[in-house]
Amino acid sequence: MPAARRRIPPPVNFMNYLFDIGRYWIFMRGLFAKPEKFRVYIRQIFVEMEAMGYGSLGIVAINSVFMGAVITIQSAYNIVNPMVPLSAIGIVTRDSIIIEFSPTVIMMVLAGKIGSSIASEIGTMRVTEQIDALEIMGINSASFLVLPKIVAAVFILPFVVTISMFVGIFGGWIAGDLTGACPSADYLKGLQDSFLPFNITFALIKTVIFAFLITSISSYQGYFTKGGALEVGQSSTRAVVFSNILILLFDYICTQIFLA
Repeated sequence: MPAARRRIPPPVNFMNYLFDIGRYWIFMRGLFAKPEKFRVYIRQIFVEMEAMGYGSLGIVAINSVFMGAVITIQSAYNIVNPMVPLSAIGIVTRDSIIIEFSPTVIMMVLAGKIGSSIASEIGTMRVTEQIDALEIMGINSASFLVLPKIVAAVFILPFVVTISMFVGIFGGWIAGDLTGACPSADYLKGLQDSFLPFNITFALIKTVIFAFLITSISSYQGYFTKGGALEVGQSSTRAVVFSNILILLFDYICTQIFLA
């Protein structure tokens, strides 16, 4: 390809990231600077809870049941020492799903589903000047559009993750029993051995943090969209990418704080 026609990607400008970080915090502060009356948000919060919770159960259940099955079969495959009891498979599956898979991997899946939806919805409202119309009417558009989504996600997604835990463990049980990798008696014994209730608390703490990150970052990307339909798609992509990166970052931070 001739040098004159070769497209060279622009260099990474870290000042843009610093600008986005600062504008994000100003955006978050604006959510609470002039909020509307809470009763205005109640109906929208329930609408968002239904969309994020009930609307996500299908993809969450499918991912959870198959991942539970995969963890069980792989654990059985890797246990080659006859001195290790088969009940260890139940322990590994239970702890893997509760501590890491359901709160982290499922939330990354939901970042793609919920995050892209939020960024596209708010981004479309921005480019079609609906947000400008709200501001002309004296409404705090950021609070009116974003706060119900954050509140709904923080309340409903822990329930979705809890369901994912049960479904994932159930999927591991079925896979282990059907394949003969781990009989039901051994699997159920492993589920009860050395169980730490704090693991569930830790998982739900992570879920609340991730829910806030997904909704706030996606809303930020959509709210500051400029251009047209192409830019709305780009905002949606950035929302998913940044949400996943920060989920992994805060997963490490939470693990270091609570489990180290």
